[in-house]
Amino acid sequence: MTTQPNTVRIAASAAAEELLARILYAEAGQRPVRAIEALAALALNRARSVLVSDEARLRFAAGATAGSLPRALIAVLRAPFQFQVRHSRHRLHARFAQPIEGDPALAVCRRVAGRALSGALPDMTGNAVHWHDETRQPGWALGRMPSAEAGGLSFYRLEP
Repeated sequence: MTTQPNTVRIAASAAAEELLARILYAEAGQRPVRAIEALAALALNRARSVLVSDEARLRFAAGATAGSLPRALIAVLRAPFQFQVRHSRHRLHARFAQPIEGDPALAVCRRVAGRALSGALPDMTGNAVHWHDETRQPGWALGRMPSAEAGGLSFYRLEP
């Protein structure tokens, strides 16, 4: 008789919540709560768009298909070039990969992620799906007005 390893599988919603919390912690954990909430709303906006648009699925989820909002969020958060802190060479990657348990900022990010996935977080970005830090100005943002600004982050809809 062979024994199978004891693997722990967690629900997609719990996995999405923890992944979102870690990204929020690394990307915005040192910023005001409004910035953390806005970044969470942006991630959910991308996930919702992935569920209804093939173009969004290609742009934000690297073509991955998802049958639920938590799975779409996981696809968005794992897709290349969406949230840079996931990449091992990013200066804040360690905050993503090994968050400091007991850090109050991590607790805030986990609460925000939970509220976002439960639908209790208002979207103050105006359905934004693009963002940047105010300390840099990417070419795509030139001449565009942000739909929201919070804690040093700028958010955009970029409608055609």
